[in-house]
Amino acid sequence: MVINLDYLTIRAFIEENKPFFSGARIQKIRQSSPRDLILVLRNNGVGRKLYISIDPELYYICFMSDETEKRRGLVYPKNPPMFCMLLRKYLDNAKIINISQPHYERIIEFEIETRNDFELDKRYILAVELMGKNSNVILYDKKSSIITGCAHNVGENKSTIRELYGGLLYVYPPSAAKKDFLRYFGSINYDTLTDEFLGFSKSFAELCNGIEGEKIKDMLELKNVHPALANNEYSIFGELLRGEKEFKSSVNEMIDEYYSKMQLNKKIATFRSKLLSFVLPKYKKLTTSLSKIKEVKSKRDNTDKYKLYGELLTAYAYLNTNFVSEITLKDYTTNNDVNIPLDCNLNMIENAKRYFKLYAKSKRTKEKTSELLVSLNTEKEYLENVVYSIKKADTLLILEEIAEEILPKSNVKNKMTNEPEKVIIEDYIVFVGRNNRQNDYIVSKLAKEDDIWFHVKDRAGSHVLLKMVGNAQPDDNIIFECCKLAKKYSSVPENEKNGVIYTKRKYIRKPPGANPGYVTYKEEKELYI
Repeated sequence: MVINLDYLTIRAFIEENKPFFSGARIQKIRQSSPRDLILVLRNNGVGRKLYISIDPELYYICFMSDETEKRRGLVYPKNPPMFCMLLRKYLDNAKIINISQPHYERIIEFEIETRNDFELDKRYILAVELMGKNSNVILYDKKSSIITGCAHNVGENKSTIRELYGGLLYVYPPSAAKKDFLRYFGSINYDTLTDEFLGFSKSFAELCNGIEGEKIKDMLELKNVHPALANNEYSIFGELLRGEKEFKSSVNEMIDEYYSKMQLNKKIATFRSKLLSFVLPKYKKLTTSLSKIKEVKSKRDNTDKYKLYGELLTAYAYLNTNFVSEITLKDYTTNNDVNIPLDCNLNMIENAKRYFKLYAKSKRTKEKTSELLVSLNTEKEYLENVVYSIKKADTLLILEEIAEEILPKSNVKNKMTNEPEKVIIEDYIVFVGRNNRQNDYIVSKLAKEDDIWFHVKDRAGSHVLLKMVGNAQPDDNIIFECCKLAKKYSSVPENEKNGVIYTKRKYIRKPPGANPGYVTYKEEKELYI
């Protein structure tokens, strides 16, 4: 569950960064999507990137660091959105004069001074409204309050209470009929704080449970601010958090760290869902085909029967029992009687030839079916490994590599962007592939002849490679730890026993044209984990 940015955290962010905002120049304006905005600001020789998200689930504002910018994975389109072009037209190189927040509102107002074509000073307000599904960014004229443009236009078909689009008068959203806690001196019902009083979000109200009124008032006045994170929660009053706390040096750092991780997790979940929706139908179809072919094969496999009929009719041809509909003959290998249907228009030799033809045809079908089953089982094993890799992927880079592998070839990049995971066990280096491309890379590029390869038996999983150190031979404990890694990075449940096979790299072979990650092996050993 994501904690929503509330009025109090926004206010603390503004108070903390007000000195930088005042007098800052807007050097660059960018949008990677209709739901975010990036302003590159500079003041007193310092440049910072202000990130504004108006995603209905992840709405927030902060200065992002280089690390968290990479975490967000922002991609800028060649053709910027219309709102970005509008802001560039009016606010490029403009100066922020002031930043403010309407009382108890989740709105941030930037007062911006710019110049028009006649070199006359003009002031605009850039209002950032962080209010769930109604989050928006609005530019309007300070003097007339006429809206110049919005990130999202709101017409009467979307809202009958408050319309927002160019040419309308900007008005604040309707205020809730709640009390001001700073002016309240009665008893406190902690279960109804959010319903009764202004400035209380659900998460803040829960943290205030049981705290005396005077201390709550101190917090509403931003006294003793100590931003911290703990157990997927955050608060500008870290002492209220439960569990192990990680205090941050600033409110901005806390917001940036928390929401960039949430944003990354959301992107990973969305990307994972997209890839699974592409692979799982193929896997389901393949599994159904395999089941049907196996069923047909078991029901229609008359190969041995046709051969026996032909041999018996040939052996007993001397009986001259011709032109009958059936005959009973003794099987000289089992000494059992065998009833054989015959074509009454044919003699025994001709019936024998007919059965030998049926035998040959059935044999060819059986061989073709067996080849098809091998091919389909190989494809099934490959798709199982892809599904496993998608479900276990914990970074966008790993998912991107999987996407390059399975999506249409027009999207494929040639370069692998993410190295296999490296694990140190005593003095040995162990590599773990997190998808099929990394598995191929381990076998084809990283492995030498005497390195040892590990893989969970008969299940989807990662290739694990133990790099040899000189002529040293790994002891049983090293082998055991590598087998544990192979099981850990596989589709085998943690509490289930399963075999892990291992052999030297020189006994591994990748067949020509095989799917990524597929290898054959020999001289293997097995250890149950």
